[in-house]
Amino acid sequence: MKKKNKVKKVYVGLAADILHEGHINILKIAKSYGEVTVGLLTDAAISSYKKLPHLNFKQREIVLKNIKYVKYVIPQKTLSYVDNLIKLKPNYVVHGDDWKNGIQKNVRKDVILTLKKWSGRLIEPKYTKNISSTLVKEKILKIGISPDTRKSKLKRLMDAKSLVRIVESHNALTGLIIENTNVVSKKNYKEFDGMWSSSLTDSLTRGKPDNQSVDYSARINGLNEILDVTTKPIIFDADNGGRLEHVSFLVKTLERIGVSAIVIEDKIGLKKNSLFDNQKNAKQDSIKNFCKKLKRANESKISDDLLIVARIESFILGKGIKDALKRAEMYSKAGADAILIHSKENSPKEIFKFSKQFKKNKYSKPLIAVPSTYSSVKESDLIKNGFKIVIYANHLLRSAYPAMKKNAEKILKNERTYELEKKISSIKEVISLIKE
Repeated sequence: MKKKNKVKKVYVGLAADILHEGHINILKIAKSYGEVTVGLLTDAAISSYKKLPHLNFKQREIVLKNIKYVKYVIPQKTLSYVDNLIKLKPNYVVHGDDWKNGIQKNVRKDVILTLKKWSGRLIEPKYTKNISSTLVKEKILKIGISPDTRKSKLKRLMDAKSLVRIVESHNALTGLIIENTNVVSKKNYKEFDGMWSSSLTDSLTRGKPDNQSVDYSARINGLNEILDVTTKPIIFDADNGGRLEHVSFLVKTLERIGVSAIVIEDKIGLKKNSLFDNQKNAKQDSIKNFCKKLKRANESKISDDLLIVARIESFILGKGIKDALKRAEMYSKAGADAILIHSKENSPKEIFKFSKQFKKNKYSKPLIAVPSTYSSVKESDLIKNGFKIVIYANHLLRSAYPAMKKNAEKILKNERTYELEKKISSIKEVISLIKE
């Protein structure tokens, strides 16, 4: 009797966020070589070299399992194929030839070296021209993103990344800058993961003090302009959330427009910015009252994707670590999804001391740092000390102000703008920020 030919094993690594004809072509070619296993990249793997996918892992998995060319779908937990290849020992790996350069160049090298161990082959069909996930995503951005999809992104980022990077946005233009700015090196892809809607910068851009002179309705109107032109998640700085009776309305409004997290601080009375040296008249809410506010906020939201964050002001008001830890535990019990521990020291020592003790608590929650005053701290140190989110809370506005002031003075001095032209954006560059 003749022995039956053993079915060849074929491996295809895919992000499969937005499937298009190029992906189908790859899968069709892969099927012609044997039985296809797709290594579906997890959110964490994708986030290591490009933007978080619009669809979560489960949604992408369901789509792939229903494609006729695919036999199996397994998770690929890193950008590297090596772990899955060693487990499966496929005869072939199929990938488009577009990965010969850029971030995935070294991934490709590792695939070739690994396949050599059992005489496997890399098959590289020609890249399908004029179609890519990036182009499709650009078209989606023009259409917009649903509030629910945006809202869920922050939780997914927290699951996928060791540290979620947030930066302040005070208008639609800064939103576009955040949306489109990234730094790519041979090994890394870096971007801002989301935006901070800051009460400080919202007040300053309107020429008013940071004491809640700008009401929530005015701030939300401005926020809507940012939401119109971006897709990234928003964390909203709600100050103290207002009166207990009003918290529900704020939460419902912000959830409806797609905000991912609401930060409520435990101060009461007329707001005084926490970075002022003089906090003489600032008062902290009682633990009991603030827990009621957190519970009310949680009861008011519809989805678990909206995070309620408790901001603790104990260090700002000189009450020390014991008070901060007690409040963190009680706030967590009351339903806070994360804790923002605030500090105005010029080093992160006190927040690291706090994080070291709080992570031992059974009620420990993800921690958020706002390094406005301890700006020398590295993101790697925040990760080591248990922080999950970093918020650069006012830096785009602070960058713009000195440049505008300096150039305004130059125009007055020179009675023309010629001296500025080589140091500022061209009109063409500014116009090109806005897609027709």
